[in-house]
Formats: sequence, C-alpha cells, structure tokens
Amino acid sequence: MTLFQNKYRIESARLQGWDYSKQAAYFVTIVLKNREWLFGEIVDDNMIWNDAGRRAQQCWADIPKHFPHVMLDVSIVMPNHVHGIIFITESGTVGTVVPPVSPVPPVETQNFASLHMPTNMPPPISSQMPYKNCFGPQSRNLASIVRGFKIGVTNWFRKNNNYNMIWQACFHDHIIRNDASYQKISNYIVLNPENWQEDIFYKE
Repeated sequence: MTLFQNKYRIESARLQGWDYSKQAAYFVTIVLKNREWLFGEIVDDNMIWNDAGRRAQQCWADIPKHFPHVMLDVSIVMPNHVHGIIFITESGTVGTVVPPVSPVPPVETQNFASLHMPTNMPPPISSQMPYKNCFGPQSRNLASIVRGFKIGVTNWFRKNNNYNMIWQACFHDHIIRNDASYQKISNYIVLNPENWQEDIFYKE
C-alpha cells in the first residue's frame, strides 16, 4: 500500500503540460467530504453497499452514456471513496478501441492477474511531448467526466438524504503509462476492500 499512497494517491494539481482530453488510461480516485462513510461498509473483506453506494455505482457505470468517448475498466465504490480506471479515446475512434476487459461491476473480476492494457491504446507519455497547460475541450476532458459523475451522485443525495456537499473539492488522478502500471493499479483496486483498514482513506 505504501507505493500507492506515495505514488498514485497524492492529491495535487493536474500534470502540467498534459492535455486531459487526450487518449489515455487514467486511474481516478474521488473522495467523500471528511471521508464520511456514506456508501456502505466493509464486511469480511467485501464491500456492502447501501442505497447511496448502489446509486454511486450506477452513476459510474452510466458515464459512457454521457461521454461516448469514454470506456470504463475495473472500479470499486468504497465506503468513502471511489476508485476507477477510465479510458479516453481519440475523437473519431469511439467504439473501436477494445478495452482490456469489458466494462464490469466493481471488483467482480477475480482474474485480475490476467488483465492487460489494450494494444491499441496510446503509448507511454513521450519525453518530447510539447509543453502546454491544456486541459482539452471541457465537454470531454477528465475533469468534466469526474464532475458529471459527482453531480449525478450529489443530485441523488439532495433528493433522498438532504445532503448538498458530499465530495472533496478535488480528485486524485494518475496517467497509466504502461502495462505494468496498469496491472499494479488494477490489482490494487480489486484488493482495496481486503486492505481497507490500512487504506489512506480509512477513517473510523
């Protein structure tokens, strides 16, 4: 877990010089305000959703309906945060990129050791990438995708629980650069419920 706490889960500004509408694979973590347990609890190393957790999972699964250039990979809705891998495809390639696994409900795939990055996804970030502080078109960049998910869940809370602010303001992201990184992150997401009490987001 230390590797992920130190490398993948430090909250900061987006990577300067990277276009977040660019075709790539992204590891995203979205955390609830004050790390409050609103989505359920871990019982015997399994995530048990309440109604809010089920709604959060449905909103996550619905992301491609609102952003057709997006494909989803392994994900997990935890008691107070959400992990997921998001693939953004290039304009004009929607529906042509084959993900490493079909979009799945959270952590129902136990054969995670066999997961691989798709061969037609973008190569690792080049050291010669032109430097520019560009987030890409607002309708299709990573921040817009996360914002849309947050809004969907927040609207449910406002209607059913009278909550108005449930999320931390920012989110964590990591650009997945190669198959080894993808494999490590996928395994981490799958094993997150088992390692819950050691998690950086764990709070009694």
